[in-house]
Amino acid sequence: MPKAPISPIHPSDKAAALALTPVSRETEARLDRYVDLLVAWQAKTNLVAPSTLPNLWTRHISDSLQLLSLAPSAKTWVDLGSGGGFPGVVLACALAETPGANIHLIERNAKKAAFLREAIRVTSAAGTVHLADIGDSVDRIAGPIDCVTARALAPLHQLIGFAEPVVRKGAKALFLKGQDVEAELTEATKYWNITPRLHSSRTSGNGWIVELDQIDRRTSSATADGNQV
Repeated sequence: MPKAPISPIHPSDKAAALALTPVSRETEARLDRYVDLLVAWQAKTNLVAPSTLPNLWTRHISDSLQLLSLAPSAKTWVDLGSGGGFPGVVLACALAETPGANIHLIERNAKKAAFLREAIRVTSAAGTVHLADIGDSVDRIAGPIDCVTARALAPLHQLIGFAEPVVRKGAKALFLKGQDVEAELTEATKYWNITPRLHSSRTSGNGWIVELDQIDRRTSSATADGNQV
């Protein structure tokens, strides 16, 4: 009898992640299907850094789930540069039972967009995938947007440029950042008038979440607008 494939994920990692960011049984089941799909696709499409697979639940899943506590009433999210689905697919799984919820996942890479569509399908999550450049699509999404987010995508001053059109209309921005957040904020203030709130990550000692409720342009610099990603 053939042996079952060995999971690359550390056995205790899921329990540790869900202790940090508890979810319902229904959401847990959706996340299980998502993780299984990601591991299967990872062999042919680089969705996450291979070194992070053993701790996928804490490094990626829980890291994404923590955003929900900062915008508990948000139903419509825009995830910029969704890549392997963090935080977009994770949020879509968590909000699948919430009436009217929808997470817009913007991704320019066709293979990754195909993965995102399959992830939304197998999890029955509340998501819509847009195969598009970020700069061409953010302000074209119809209807009000509650929250815009991004993770491991671009320097903060570029993210702010992408998010500015929807934040101006009332959305909150939540950007997951690493240990260099202070340097990125210093650079961002050259181009934008912002009053950021920093939240320490629950899952990473060096991680931060930058929260922005208002963005005002300081200059018309093309650098501040950001390049297409």
